[in-house]
Amino acid sequence: MARRPPTPISADEVALTGPSDPPDPHFNAFRKDLADVALIDCVIASHYAEPVERTVAHAAELRSGPSEEAELVRDLAAGEPFAMLDDSVGWAWGYAGKERRVGYVRSEALTR
Repeated sequence: MARRPPTPISADEVALTGPSDPPDPHFNAFRKDLADVALIDCVIASHYAEPVERTVAHAAELRSGPSEEAELVRDLAAGEPFAMLDDSVGWAWGYAGKERRVGYVRSEALTR
């Protein structure tokens, strides 16, 4: 079976060259499986998502991983904005506050 020629987009508009220089993961939401759509030109991920705006309903903790044992990134105050990119198994992943600090927060701590 002959190989199909590359699509114009992959051949002409996207070029991966040189070493990778990803943005700071503490302030830019990306993982191997998912990244903020705003980072589409900066990182490679399996999927990209538009953040869903949520509000911290009550005092909560932003953690480095989806676990109570994960490192505490910072405390979140009631009323703070949280841009959610993923919500699974009781943990929401995204970024919080004006400084856009990336981490995980218990899903129950967020409201629409």
